[in-house]
Amino acid sequence: MNQDKMFLVNKIFNNNEIRSVWNKEEEKYYISVVDVIEALVESKEPRKYWNWLKNKLKKEENFETSSITRQLKLRAQDGKYRMTDVCDIEGIFRIIESVPSKNAEPIKQWLARLGSERIDEVFDPSIAAQRAMDLYREKGYDEAWIAKRVKTLQQRKELTDIWKENGVNGDKEYAILTNEIYKTWSGMTAKEYKEYKGLRKESLRDNMDNIELILTDLSEEATKRLAAKKRPQGLRENIKIAKTGGNVAKVAKDELEEQLGEKIVNNDNKLDYEYIDEKLIGNK
Repeated sequence: MNQDKMFLVNKIFNNNEIRSVWNKEEEKYYISVVDVIEALVESKEPRKYWNWLKNKLKKEENFETSSITRQLKLRAQDGKYRMTDVCDIEGIFRIIESVPSKNAEPIKQWLARLGSERIDEVFDPSIAAQRAMDLYREKGYDEAWIAKRVKTLQQRKELTDIWKENGVNGDKEYAILTNEIYKTWSGMTAKEYKEYKGLRKESLRDNMDNIELILTDLSEEATKRLAAKKRPQGLRENIKIAKTGGNVAKVAKDELEEQLGEKIVNNDNKLDYEYIDEKLIGNK
C-alpha cells in the first residue's frame, strides 16, 4: 500500500480521537485498531488489550487478525509517526464483534456513516465546511466566533498565496513570517503563545477568544494588503512587511488595553482536560 496516496482524516467518537486515513485510490478509510479498542473498552492500555485479543482470536477461533489488518505510519500523541495496525471499515466491524462493550452498537452506527462521508465531500466540499462548523458548535463555540474562524481560513490562504507570489518558498518560510507577525503584535511567537495557553498539538486559533482572533486576523490582513501593494521579494524583505502588518494589530491592542485597563492576550483555552507530565525517577 502506497501511503503517499493517502491523507490523514482524524475523526472523533464520544471525545475519543480515532486516527484514520483516506485512501484516494481505493476510496476507503483505514482506521487505527487501538483507537477503536480504546473507545470500545475505555482502557488506559488499549495496545495490551489488542495484543491479548489477537492471541485469543487465534487460539479460540483460529482467526489470524493479520488477514484483515495492515500497518501504516500514524502520528502518536508525542508527535512522532509510528507503525500502527489499521483496518478498513469492514475489518473494524469484525473486531468489534469480538469485543463485549456497551459502546459496540454506537461505534457500528458511527462507522456506517463514516464510510460515505469522504465520498460525499469530494462531490460537495460544502459538506466538509458544514461538518467543521457543526463540530465547533458541539465543542461549545458561539456562532460569532465560528463565523470569524471560518473566514480566517480563507484569509490565511490568500496571505500564503501572496507570499508565494513574492518568492517565499514553502511552509518553513511561511512559519517564519507568521512568527514575526505574532511576535510583533502579541510579544510571543506562535509556539510561545501555544505554550502560554497550555496547548501542545491543539490549534492556537481554536483557543483564542474573539478579541485575540480579531487581532490575529487584522495583523495578517494588514500584512497581506501591504505585501500585495509593495511586492517585497524573498524572505528577508517579506519579514519587514510582516513586522509592519503585525504592528498594525499591536497599535490596536495597546489602545484597547489602555481603554479597558486589562491585558488582551490571555492564557485561557478551550481544553476540557489538562496535560499531566509524568516524571521518571531512576534508581540511585
